Amino acid sequence: MKLINLNHNLDFVFETGGEDALVGNVNKLMVSPPGYSGAPRKGHLVFDACFESGNLGRVDYISEFEFDLFIRPDTCNPRFRVWFNFTVENVRETQRVIFNVVNFSKTKSLYRDGMSPVVKSTSRPKWQRLPAKNVYYYRCPDHRRNYVMSFAFCFDREEDVYQFAYCYPYTYSRLQHYLASLERRNLPYLQREQLGLSVVSWKLHLFRNRAYYSMQFCKFNICPFLLDTRPAE
Repeated sequence: MKLINLNHNLDFVFETGGEDALVGNVNKLMVSPPGYSGAPRKGHLVFDACFESGNLGRVDYISEFEFDLFIRPDTCNPRFRVWFNFTVENVRETQRVIFNVVNFSKTKSLYRDGMSPVVKSTSRPKWQRLPAKNVYYYRCPDHRRNYVMSFAFCFDREEDVYQFAYCYPYTYSRLQHYLASLERRNLPYLQREQLGLSVVSWKLHLFRNRAYYSMQFCKFNICPFLLDTRPAE
């Protein structure tokens, strides 16, 4: 299989490795049929996940209508592979495809109970769910018995860039924008502090709830907890 990186207007060819060797997101990666050496054609899909909240580490060409997608694991824990978010461009009008996300780590998923991925495009920027009838979640013996989520899609506008995600993305930038809006309100009971840095040096903030009313009338001490939450859980 031949993969061509279209980033920085440089074309180069490389062989795909094992799924455990995924070290980065695909970056303007055109996937063409085996043995093809000409210029990119409409319908030779270009995948990209090099953006905030993006996740797609590898794409395998199965046929003109089918692609295997490998998602990268959570930071510091290769056993957890759930989230995906990527774009597709250079599509052909009425082109029908099946995308197989082949290395999910969860044994149970709401995809089995009617949930479906979300999609938007440049001309239709509002997220929409794919029809549940086009989504399948199953265990596959061809992929180390990993769980696979397959979904069918038909591209309808050649000029559009399409984006697919596990669920509605909520990015770090969007969170920071929201937190900044809270600070601008100068709420007397809210204090924002920097707790530390993430592995990529993003600021991690702590919010203290300074009750502006007296707690002396409370019968019990109150200790709120905010736990890690993931889409569709």
